[in-house]
Amino acid sequence: MGYATTNPYTGEVVATFPTATSEEIDAAIARADSAFQDWKTTPVRDRAGLLQKAADLLRGDSRRYAEILTLEMGKLIGEAEAEVELSAAMFEYYARASEQLLAPRYLPVRGLGDTDAALVDEPMGVIFTVEPWNFPYYQIVRTLAPQLAAGNVVLLKHASNVPQSAAAIEELMRRAGAPEGLFTNIYASHEASEQILADPRVRGVALTGSEEAGASIASIAARNLKKSTLELGGADAFIVLEDADVEKAARWAVIGRHWNGGQVCVNSKRLIVVDAVYDRFLEAYKKGVAALAAGDPMDPATTLAPLSSQKAADDLARLVLRAAEEGVTVEEIGAPVPERGAFVRPTLLTDIPLGSDTAKTEFFGPVTQLYRAVDEDDAVRIANASPFGLGGSVFSNDVARAQRVARRLDTGMVYINQPTGVKADLPFGGVKRSGYGHELTDLGLKEFVNEKLVVVRDIDDAF
Repeated sequence: MGYATTNPYTGEVVATFPTATSEEIDAAIARADSAFQDWKTTPVRDRAGLLQKAADLLRGDSRRYAEILTLEMGKLIGEAEAEVELSAAMFEYYARASEQLLAPRYLPVRGLGDTDAALVDEPMGVIFTVEPWNFPYYQIVRTLAPQLAAGNVVLLKHASNVPQSAAAIEELMRRAGAPEGLFTNIYASHEASEQILADPRVRGVALTGSEEAGASIASIAARNLKKSTLELGGADAFIVLEDADVEKAARWAVIGRHWNGGQVCVNSKRLIVVDAVYDRFLEAYKKGVAALAAGDPMDPATTLAPLSSQKAADDLARLVLRAAEEGVTVEEIGAPVPERGAFVRPTLLTDIPLGSDTAKTEFFGPVTQLYRAVDEDDAVRIANASPFGLGGSVFSNDVARAQRVARRLDTGMVYINQPTGVKADLPFGGVKRSGYGHELTDLGLKEFVNEKLVVVRDIDDAF
């Protein structure tokens, strides 16, 4: 694979970068392991200071960092600026909370004193992260911040189309005062994962990406007895019940499906609307989608971004064609999109058989699946028929009812009266084919620590 920045709006290849050699990778692992020997004994308060410095630097130069995102993957400039702020907030969360979250936990044990049995969190070592292109900073930082706070060090293999974003975070950490090897970006090939995970100095891997990539990395990690966490695809259900504010739900559906060009694992990809309000919802939704304006992602007036690459646009078009061949009704919405750039015109899929390939597919772009449900029970049935289980939404003016429905959904996250979201101080993770493990909060902080048991007991009473 070749690392290159290709502007999705113009198609221009801006810069290329050489793929790392086996020798360069081994040297990077050695530097990371050397950094870990010091970092693991660095007081948590000092680790927190580095994270806060990184947050401050991001905020102090937010426009420059945002423009790199827009250049490399076509993200709307406003959304790029929001991603920079979210990344800064994640650094800041761990700067503020990690000392308390990593404090020893004392266990009540009969016959022992209050502090005689403790769980202490010890870092494991070098953690390998494999990240995707759709949130080039956020995806890095939501692993990097907790792992550095925990005392680990991080080796990054980013997506091949966002090399400058990867380099920008590496440069950020150096400016924040990170010692050499604490965070290392390597332009590694897919095949290099075998070398990296076979190295005993590398203790685990966190991947965000496709099911195929997750299965490959998890199998390599398993062969080498390394822990892995996987955040994979999603096809979030967006349930609208008959007592919902239909117009509000439709507005949120337009946003939830199309933010970041529809290229988010927690986009609202499957709209499931009960029959009583289906027609009203559909009319409002189509009106909202038709108002989206495709164009230059650097222009604040643009509300529909290009996809990350022409290949991504072509792949999505093939999936829509396959849906039509299965008998699914395909309808384009709104004005035609510009010919220049990796744009896809918003598309609506209806009359989708639940057992079809279309119903089981994640459409990564502005393509909406819409289902008509008989009632609440039918909506839950449709929602849970997906092989994915990342996030979901329930819309109802009866919050207690919506919460009950949320408990019935087989997903890792559910939001009431808004699409699935992301925040620096909320955990993130899914079930089924959406992966396993968590990121953010204390759950992400402790994915790659050894929760060591330390017990104080009189030697005469050892058994």
